[in-house]
Amino acid sequence: MTSGTTSGTTSRTYDGRYDAIVVGGGHNGLVAAAYLARSGAKTLVLEAREATGGAATTEAPWPDAPDFKVTRLSYVMSLLPPTIASDLQLAKHGYKIFPMGPYYQAFPEGGSLTLYEEDSQRSYDEIARWSTKDADAYPRWNAWLEGLADVLGPLLLTVPPSLGSRRPKDLAGTLKLAWRHRGLDVRAVADATRLMTMSIADLLDDWFESPQIKGALAVNGVIGTWAGPYEPGTAYVMAHHSIGDVGDGRLGSWGFPEGGMGAVAAAIAAAARENGATIRTGANVAKIIVDPRTGQARGVALDTGEEITARVIVTSLHPKTAFLDHIGRENLPADFATDIERWKTRSGVVKINLALAELPDFTANPGTRLQEHHTGSVEMAPSMDYIERAFIDAREGRPAQKPFSDGVIPTAFDKTLCPPGYHVMSLFTQWVPATWSQQPHREELDKYADRVIDAYNEVAPNFKSAILHRDVVGPYEMERDYGLIGGNIFHGELSLEQLFHMRPAPGFADYRTPVKNLYYASSATHAGGGVCGIPGMQAAKAAIADRKAERRRR
Repeated sequence: MTSGTTSGTTSRTYDGRYDAIVVGGGHNGLVAAAYLARSGAKTLVLEAREATGGAATTEAPWPDAPDFKVTRLSYVMSLLPPTIASDLQLAKHGYKIFPMGPYYQAFPEGGSLTLYEEDSQRSYDEIARWSTKDADAYPRWNAWLEGLADVLGPLLLTVPPSLGSRRPKDLAGTLKLAWRHRGLDVRAVADATRLMTMSIADLLDDWFESPQIKGALAVNGVIGTWAGPYEPGTAYVMAHHSIGDVGDGRLGSWGFPEGGMGAVAAAIAAAARENGATIRTGANVAKIIVDPRTGQARGVALDTGEEITARVIVTSLHPKTAFLDHIGRENLPADFATDIERWKTRSGVVKINLALAELPDFTANPGTRLQEHHTGSVEMAPSMDYIERAFIDAREGRPAQKPFSDGVIPTAFDKTLCPPGYHVMSLFTQWVPATWSQQPHREELDKYADRVIDAYNEVAPNFKSAILHRDVVGPYEMERDYGLIGGNIFHGELSLEQLFHMRPAPGFADYRTPVKNLYYASSATHAGGGVCGIPGMQAAKAAIADRKAERRRR
């Protein structure tokens, strides 16, 4: 059978068995398919939606303005290892990244703060306007993070060992991990422990005094997380987003993909097809077929009744969907099923996409022509207390009165997303109550979006009048339309009890599952969180290794 994309759910007859089926055409599923096909496996991707990409999607949400395209959910790139980009030759397939500009926050009381990744002197001068002590501390902070990157960065490409297992293979994995870090001294271990257990607020209090710099650096500790900056563990979330070292020996940077996040998925899909994979959209998997005699996965059944068999099944869906819905508790070990049932997947995130007639004209840095502060993150997070107050509101059951926002304007670089002279802006905002994933709350979401826009309008008085169109995506829509249960972009919270060897469950963090021949490639595995592709790569490698071992045994 030739490779290609087939839309629709019409039943089809396939010649011969597939070697591998990948459930879900999000970026991780596509990466898994590309690696499987690259190994020579006859591979089929089944995607329920009419387009691949999952949360990495570029869409035109306004029918009366089709020339405006937005990255509707995920919105910036980092953490994708150069190894994946190289293995899959993504640049050849259109993968192109524009590095983001500086961090920018304009304050309601006046003034602004700009932090430059590549210019330490300019950052020093900016911070010194608020605190000379913090300006002196900032270089030491960055050096400390770089030191932690040497420890934590390579872990992103490490398959977690099954800690506590006495099987020779698992003991070898634990010893290998310990040996890799044999050179760590007492201070390095203490710093890593501190990072894993502290709140981002307490950590920043140890380093800085001004609320302005602490607010700036706290944002990465709570992005996409059901936790305020004073919650233990948010220091690690900051590191996950900030360090960006994917084990290839260099610190990464955030960036905008040309064509939006959908172009990233399209490049991976093109690589998968080039290696021989077939991709079907509009093909909704209803269940994974488990042989009742052997307990092994042997194929999938679509909601049309069509069944397709394969020797290997890789699922990239949310763990509750992949295991509880598609496999069923009766086919899983009781402890594993309970772990998945207890998997925390709250969010409270609201994504707001805007079409703008002109760029924001900030009182602190006037002008609607493109300036450097428009090219990076345009924040609304003036202090840790501001961010914490937003979380307390949501935790107490009401949408934040003053939501915080991580904003970007990708059209500062990418001219493919809108007509000349216009811009699109992406606002990743938090929080609304976690229970809002169960109902649309459309009227309340619109009022919430109004408050986000009002906050920006306070520091850029032309902002509200510049908005031509807006698209507000709440947790309910994220779950219903994209399979992000709870609206959680990571398929599960990055909390202490859900990291590394606990992700998604103890004993099953190696991208294998309790069901033989079934592998797991979701962001709910280790290194998941962000569009990195690591879970897809690791799941494919696990399946390929197991098939080779089986052939050797035979």
